[in-house]
Amino acid sequence: MRSFFLAGVVFFMAFQMLVPEYALAYEHARPLTDREIIERLTRLEEGLKALREEIRAGFQAIDKRFQDVDQRFQNVDQRFQSIDQRFQTLDQRFQALDQRFQSIDQRFDQIINLMIGIVSAFAGIVAVMIGFAIWDRRTMIRPFEVKVREIEVELGDNRQKLHHLMEALRQLAQQDRKLADVLKSFALL
Repeated sequence: MRSFFLAGVVFFMAFQMLVPEYALAYEHARPLTDREIIERLTRLEEGLKALREEIRAGFQAIDKRFQDVDQRFQNVDQRFQSIDQRFQTLDQRFQALDQRFQSIDQRFDQIINLMIGIVSAFAGIVAVMIGFAIWDRRTMIRPFEVKVREIEVELGDNRQKLHHLMEALRQLAQQDRKLADVLKSFALL
């Protein structure tokens, strides 16, 4: 980098030494007349007026652009307001849906409570029916139990008599063939 800089400085110095009239060129200007000065000043004033008009037009254009930008911002603001209104209506719809879901939840709770009540009532009825059946069986069987006990007691008493009767029939069957066949048919012999 340094060598490049030094080469540039050397080249510039050599150029000035070889061509000195370009390096020291100076031209004398002729003096201006009053008329030329007035004409130039007039042109300068007209140029300044034109420049002022252009600057005013530029500022007016800038003002118009700012007004356009303001109008665009107002349009954007109106769009945002309309979007905000849409969000508010959506929010209201969601609140309505939430209320509907809450009412549905309440209805489900009511239905569940009703089902629990129906199941408990059915279970109570079944329990009462089972209890009634057991009570009815016991009350119905009691008279039979009493009769069976009486019969058992009576049979217990008559067992001896029955035993003696069977012995008598067996002895008689030894003598009577018909009686023996009848007792064999009933497997009593």
